Amino acid sequence: MQQGFSKQPVPRRDRGFTLLELLVVISIVALATTGVTLALRDGDATQLEREALRLAALLDAARAQSRTTGTPVQWRATAEGFEFDGLRSPSGEGPASGLHTAGRSWLDGQTQARIVRPTNTSALVLGPEPLIPAQRLELVLGERRLGLETDGLGPFRIVAADITP
Repeated sequence: MQQGFSKQPVPRRDRGFTLLELLVVISIVALATTGVTLALRDGDATQLEREALRLAALLDAARAQSRTTGTPVQWRATAEGFEFDGLRSPSGEGPASGLHTAGRSWLDGQTQARIVRPTNTSALVLGPEPLIPAQRLELVLGERRLGLETDGLGPFRIVAADITP
């Protein structure tokens, strides 16, 4: 009899996942979670944060221009947004053109602002003195609130709005 090659069954080992496979799955889950988190972010909170960043930059720019030109500048909230009073053109002749001319409107028409400090005032004084009084205002959009403040020496910064007038 001829003896043929017989196939012996190869013992099957039950294997688990490799480390690489686990890392790939964890990475996919992390990316999906990040995407969902960003998609579900509160629209009012994002919009109000944008408003605050924009206004802080505009206030600091107006303050710097006031110091440069030696002209007092005031910021006040209006029914539609806000306005800067007192900015002059770089030549010193006539009102400023461009960034701070007429009233500016909010990015979201529902945004409101109120001056918290100094109390009982309708405008923030931004210069021309290098040291101004401490100032704080509150921005409100829907149920969200954010504060903008300066200690009078540093730039305006965004703070939590746990303000009680």
